[in-house]
Amino acid sequence: MTRSNAFVAASSFLLPSPNRRTLAHVFVGGFLCVLSYFLGIYTNYRPSLPPQLAPVAGNPEDCHPLLLPSPSSSDGPLHFLPRHAAANLIPLASVDQPSPPVPFCAANFTHYCPCQDPDRERRFITVDLVHRERHCPGPDDRPPRCRVPRPPGYRAPLPWPASRDRAWFANVPSTKLSEAKKDQNWVRVEGNWLVFPGGGTSFIKGVKWYVAEMAKQVPLRSGEIRTVLDIGCGVASFGGHLLDYDILTMSVAPRDIHEAQVQFALERGLPAMLGVLSIHRLPYPSRSFDMAHCARCLVPWSGHDGLYLLEIDRVLRPGGYWVLSGPPINWKNMYKGWARKRKDLEAEQKAIEDLAKQLCWKKVSEKGGIAVWRKPTNHLHCIKKSKILNSPPFCSGTDSDSAWYMKMELCISPLPSVEEIEQTAGGNILTWPKRLNAAPPRIISKSIVGVTIGTFNHENKLWNKRILHYEAYLSDLPRGKYRNIMDMNAGFGGFAAALSKYPVWVMNVIPVDGKNNTLGIVYERGLIGTYTDWCEAFSTYPRTYDLLHANGIFGMYMDKCEIIDILLEMDRILRPEGAVIIRDHVDVIVKAKQAADRLRWQSKIVHSENGPFHPEKLLIVDNSVAVDGNQASRHRY
Repeated sequence: MTRSNAFVAASSFLLPSPNRRTLAHVFVGGFLCVLSYFLGIYTNYRPSLPPQLAPVAGNPEDCHPLLLPSPSSSDGPLHFLPRHAAANLIPLASVDQPSPPVPFCAANFTHYCPCQDPDRERRFITVDLVHRERHCPGPDDRPPRCRVPRPPGYRAPLPWPASRDRAWFANVPSTKLSEAKKDQNWVRVEGNWLVFPGGGTSFIKGVKWYVAEMAKQVPLRSGEIRTVLDIGCGVASFGGHLLDYDILTMSVAPRDIHEAQVQFALERGLPAMLGVLSIHRLPYPSRSFDMAHCARCLVPWSGHDGLYLLEIDRVLRPGGYWVLSGPPINWKNMYKGWARKRKDLEAEQKAIEDLAKQLCWKKVSEKGGIAVWRKPTNHLHCIKKSKILNSPPFCSGTDSDSAWYMKMELCISPLPSVEEIEQTAGGNILTWPKRLNAAPPRIISKSIVGVTIGTFNHENKLWNKRILHYEAYLSDLPRGKYRNIMDMNAGFGGFAAALSKYPVWVMNVIPVDGKNNTLGIVYERGLIGTYTDWCEAFSTYPRTYDLLHANGIFGMYMDKCEIIDILLEMDRILRPEGAVIIRDHVDVIVKAKQAADRLRWQSKIVHSENGPFHPEKLLIVDNSVAVDGNQASRHRY
């Protein structure tokens, strides 16, 4: 026997034999270890209010909590900052010092629109209204970082639906429109109020009568028409009255000599944005709107070889309607009142009629002062007749959905191909409200890689769950306190769809820097929205939205522009007592919180609906409450 074998034999002989008592001790010890482990998990999982710490030397704000309690009464705040005296032993040079608060701008910035600034527009030519386009400040002429102040005497807008009829004059202290259109009843100033009686240049007997006349020619009550584009909207009285038909209108007008058309509309709680038909496409995808409308909007439809009518054709869905009132429609009876020559008006209408035929539009009717055309449901017959009609060529090599700073082209945006003349290009869209939660044709056709009907249905369920979670922090959300809402990264529009049961409307924004262009899906659901770049200003006035929802925005733009600049733009368009929900990774949320503190926002970090162990968190901003959360804020500018 070798020495090693002998050692092994001896060792085996010396080892004790296991017996039942030994095994029992081992089993009990192991069970206690496992039990202690699970008790530790359970204790840590139940968020309880941390013990109050004795104050330490230094700034008492060094230990303020960053997180709100969860909706459950048993939950308490979590803290990311050190809460022990040892933190004060760190040298000050190694600790990030808080950045100073952002100051307010000068008083002349009260109605500042960075990309539609009257001072900047003077640098551009007035031909084709190029000066009315978006012209955002560059690095060399960007104003200093500051918060846009509210006007003196500003008050919270009236709740919906009272806001549709009147608003506080101090909020939009402009009299130019009321003076220029005083004989047409657009808006009147009565004491402290702006009153909107429902008049308009084409609404001789009021907007209610006008829409009733239109309903005799266009199926406004059937649910077939849900999304409408109103060009040259005035104060959006047309879109405001279409809400009675459950129709959502995107009202568009430039910032012109009347100044505040779009600002009036948004103050009333109506969807609107700054925009103009000039040289660039409107910021909407192809096949978006069920109807486009122009009531004496002063657009030269017969000019530029029909360029503007081609753009309307691009954004109209197959089978959509174009409604025109005002010159030259009904020129035989109105030419004297318009102070125009009969032959000029006759030639203008003939040019429009010819252009409509070249686009294969069918004239539905012309009664009184309203004319209606309808776009074909597909291009099968249009392709065959294009040479006979001398139609513009079909566009090729460009994406019809691409519309951010894209120049308009003298070509027809082609519809998706079909095999039979009875088929609708791109697929059939259900009537409202069925279309809201039905799979949109763009998803059914798999036009976006990786997006399926299952993905869409899952998103719908997810956003219903998230809205319930949001209501725990913004309890007035179901009650209509937040009328004008913006989803800054709308995806499929699930956030807006989940809010559709409340008295709100949502501007669904698709960032041009996003992975997928889903704005067409949003419109197919019967919702409205636009494209934008969040490194630039949005096309709206200050103080026009009650609630901003930013899902993944800051993570998306982290390497493109600074968080504080996006927050300053949000601060510009947010009403003084508005709310913000920011959803992102916890690391991004902490940075957003630090920047939000510089704006003096009342903000707290909370868990998402996924619970404490998920890295996605929320930054909830509610500027209607003070720091203590018990009384209305009274921050003064």
